[in-house]
Amino acid sequence: MLRLLPLALAALIVGCSSPSPVRSSGVAGTSAETPLADAAFVTRLGADTLAVERFARTASGMTATVALRAPRTTLTSYSLQIGPDGQLIRYEVVTRQPLTDEVLRRETAVPAGDSLRVTVAPTDEPETIRTVALTDRALPFIDMVHWPFEIMVERAVEAGGPLDQPLFTTRGLVAFTSDTQEDGTVTVRHPFRGPMTVETDGEGRLAMLDAGQTTRALIVERGSGVDVEAAARRWAEMDAAGQSVGALSGRGETVATVAGATITVDFGQPYRREREIWGALVPWGELWRTGANRATHFMTDRDLVLGDGPDALAVPAGTYTLFSIPEPDGGVLIVNRQTGQNGNRYDPAQDLGRVPMRRESLGASVEAFTIAVEPAAGGAGTLSLRWATDALVVPFTVSE
Repeated sequence: MLRLLPLALAALIVGCSSPSPVRSSGVAGTSAETPLADAAFVTRLGADTLAVERFARTASGMTATVALRAPRTTLTSYSLQIGPDGQLIRYEVVTRQPLTDEVLRRETAVPAGDSLRVTVAPTDEPETIRTVALTDRALPFIDMVHWPFEIMVERAVEAGGPLDQPLFTTRGLVAFTSDTQEDGTVTVRHPFRGPMTVETDGEGRLAMLDAGQTTRALIVERGSGVDVEAAARRWAEMDAAGQSVGALSGRGETVATVAGATITVDFGQPYRREREIWGALVPWGELWRTGANRATHFMTDRDLVLGDGPDALAVPAGTYTLFSIPEPDGGVLIVNRQTGQNGNRYDPAQDLGRVPMRRESLGASVEAFTIAVEPAAGGAGTLSLRWATDALVVPFTVSE
């Protein structure tokens, strides 16, 4: 049963019988691609529903239809064929525009020796063919889409312990792992986004996935009878009316002049989406990338001193990345010499230093995470991490 569904989405769901899993490759009286039963997943980020999926096991794999809302709505059908040994036979993807049914893109992937031969055919570009790595029993990985996790979780439950489960994209492999815990949950780990906790039902299927510890923080819940096409049409109409959910985390940039110094901060900009932020989505006492996606980059053309008193940090003119460890009283801002990396690639050996932050309340809630740089009197300024109703603030001065 789905929990906590928004009312608008709940209207798209009708009751149907619970699906039965199929773990063998052959079923008497059933053709290879005849659906044996269907189920659904609903994916949410905070208060926003990002995707609805209807999927079915077949005698030779799975089929699925997915309405994905970010950054703009698409309706995609999938067909996965795997052999009795779990090896990939064929994978096909067709993406359409929901209102016109126009095909936007076709992808097929078939094994070719120890590789995967991928054909991509967008409607507005030439067809491309490329070869990528393939390994045993690989499953497809689709960002923000989770029907392949149904098989991955079943395999994890059957293994009863640690299991490597590579997933493939049309550009290469993603090295997922899984592990079944004593309480019956399954921990699925993305190689660089972090761990997800999966609750299973009595038949070893994915009932709920909590990605709150990852950089995406999605919640996926199981149901049945979702009208995926209706959801896609409604969301596409909202897109056309300027009400798109947009990118999950865009980029923000702050450029400020303080006492003759030009300071630029480039940062990922996640949205609150009615979630608790400080001490929840951003835990106290843990390293935070201080934004989303690519590491936050901080550039100054003049020497600065961040902080004040004995904990002040001299920052020579140059480019750095910023990380932080938030705490209820503020925590610390980390200035790191490494640049160009993703925000999950933090090397403490590259630290220039750390400086205390102080926590301040904001007058109004900030929906999109923002890093502000503001001048103050006497050649000073402040750098503040602003989100929800609080800011974490560091004072600084410009060296003469």
